[in-house]
Amino acid sequence: MDNKTIYSRTLGFSLRRVLWDLISIVLVIALTALGFILGEKISEGGAIIGLIIGMIVGIVAAVLIARFISYTLKAGQIAMMTRGVTEGELPDDVIGEGKRTVKERFATVAAFFAITGAIKGIFNQIGRGIAKLGQSIGGDAGGAVGGAVSSAMQTVIAYLCDCCLGWVFYRSGVNAAKAACEGAVLFFKHGKTFIKNMGRVFGMGLASFIVIGGIFGGITYLLLSGHEEFYAQVAAQFTEAAAAEGANALVKLLANPAAVPVVFAAIAGIVMWGILHSTFIRPFVLVGVLRNYMASGMNDVPTEESFAALDSKSPRFRKLHSQI
Repeated sequence: MDNKTIYSRTLGFSLRRVLWDLISIVLVIALTALGFILGEKISEGGAIIGLIIGMIVGIVAAVLIARFISYTLKAGQIAMMTRGVTEGELPDDVIGEGKRTVKERFATVAAFFAITGAIKGIFNQIGRGIAKLGQSIGGDAGGAVGGAVSSAMQTVIAYLCDCCLGWVFYRSGVNAAKAACEGAVLFFKHGKTFIKNMGRVFGMGLASFIVIGGIFGGITYLLLSGHEEFYAQVAAQFTEAAAAEGANALVKLLANPAAVPVVFAAIAGIVMWGILHSTFIRPFVLVGVLRNYMASGMNDVPTEESFAALDSKSPRFRKLHSQI
């Protein structure tokens, strides 16, 4: 079963996730608008405060939806991708089987977050270590280089966490904590196998950002034109903060009425890119990365002895290891 077939058969998970993402966006917009309207009615000049409060409430609600529904669908998608690349076939009811596998492997969605959080913690600690090492060797310049490498690693980490989760599904007869430890070790044992995928990861990510972000950012800017009075109100709220010492660049930018729609358009472009890229582009890239990852692991399953090297580098890994 080739990558394209696996991608197309598991795309249903992505489409369901984007539906929930769109519901989340509508919820944020609706609550933000409601806050603005109520704030305007309650007190003079309260519209902006109400808008901010409504936006915060909407974001919290959206995060909860993403956490408990979208991420569960993501886990099911990874489970089915893993089956496709390791067994070369998928069941007729891919969605139903994916959900069943997630429930079977993890008693609750919370367990999924615990494993994923631990995996991210392992790689994040190592990324911070790289930044500190660069600073200790080259001072501020070395720290900047190390920080840049660490930031780039965040994208790599996201893919590796998904691959580690796939390994946990693959090792269905092994304790989940042990399987997660094995998944983390695989990266360090076979680093060269995954490095060759990074050009594709970053290249496709940058291309989709320019195309998708540019299109939706431009459309949003055109739709927002003609509301200068509102932009002046928004800018007025940031004028005093922008004049204060130490004000960040975004606050200073929002103090300019002409820049407000640009910022809003940029945010819209980034949000839409994040949704569409994660829905259609990233899963296709992930299938290829996951295939290489699983192949290297199936040919050389990490042993207990190989865990010792990471025990000394990551307290999060050591804690996960102790749960075996």
